[in-house]
Amino acid sequence: MVTYIIRRLIGAVAMLIVISMVTFGIFFLVPQWAGATPEALASRYVGRAATPETVHLVAERLGFNDPVVVQYGRFVKGLFAGAEYDYGAGVEQCPAPCFGYSFISGQPVWPDLVDRMPVTFSLALGAALLWVLAGVSVGVLSALRRGSIFDRISMGTALAGVSLPIFFTGMISLVVFSYGLGWTPPGGAWTDFTANPAQWAYNLTLPWITLAFLFAATYARLTRAGMLETMGEDYIRTARAKGLRENQVVVKHGLRAALTPILTLFGIDFGLLIGGAILTETTYTLPGLGQFAILAIRNQDLPQVMGVVLVAAGFVVAASLIVDLLYAVVDPRVRLS
Repeated sequence: MVTYIIRRLIGAVAMLIVISMVTFGIFFLVPQWAGATPEALASRYVGRAATPETVHLVAERLGFNDPVVVQYGRFVKGLFAGAEYDYGAGVEQCPAPCFGYSFISGQPVWPDLVDRMPVTFSLALGAALLWVLAGVSVGVLSALRRGSIFDRISMGTALAGVSLPIFFTGMISLVVFSYGLGWTPPGGAWTDFTANPAQWAYNLTLPWITLAFLFAATYARLTRAGMLETMGEDYIRTARAKGLRENQVVVKHGLRAALTPILTLFGIDFGLLIGGAILTETTYTLPGLGQFAILAIRNQDLPQVMGVVLVAAGFVVAASLIVDLLYAVVDPRVRLS
């Protein structure tokens, strides 16, 4: 088991290194291949109102005339030791971990990301809990009652959940439950958990349900398909022949065998959501990483865009690592492979 964990940790670190190289290459190397000059790269740091002289000075001060390998080394060093950005008019300090310095907002990127993370974490954790519980439960019941009215209604609802985009269901939910019935607060309502837990949960109830509805539909269909396959296996009939209770057969033998693809999908979905639920946060005007990314793209703020990409990729890798470790718990054969 220890060897399995070490191997997965080494793989995760290697993946993070590759991601940093690819991300840096996309933002700096690929534009140069397409003919972009150092001044063109520097223009994305200073905004649209800068003069050509200012852009040229920034390109020199920030080292965009250096080889790409040197620039990448400087970027990696900033992640661990911090960095200084000399743009002519002064030197800006960016303490570690330095994901870049935004000359548009006038501050390092990492503190902005940290301020936005609680919103995205809250949204992702609450929605994930709802969609896993609802999706897996409905999928198991549908598989056990195959062909029943419950099965047809639940799978029809799941098909609607998969088909309807989040911005559509989100807007309909706001119109009905917030502005119509007044049961939930309108978009943009956010309260920190440490300030008022009850208000925090109340403000996020509708975004949780809307986001969970989309994912629960997929998990219900996937769980149903996995349960239908596993419940017909020989070892299920053997377990019943031994006299085990039906709930033990379903949970310990049927559901456990069907959890592997669900874990895989959950790791990807949850990692992506922690990196920023862009559509949900935009629909409900929640100040999370997703909304932060949209604003950075609109403002052409390259350091902020890079910071969101790297953080989102890191969350996906971390979630995948956790899923790999959970494989060994669900299926002991994995850690022996």
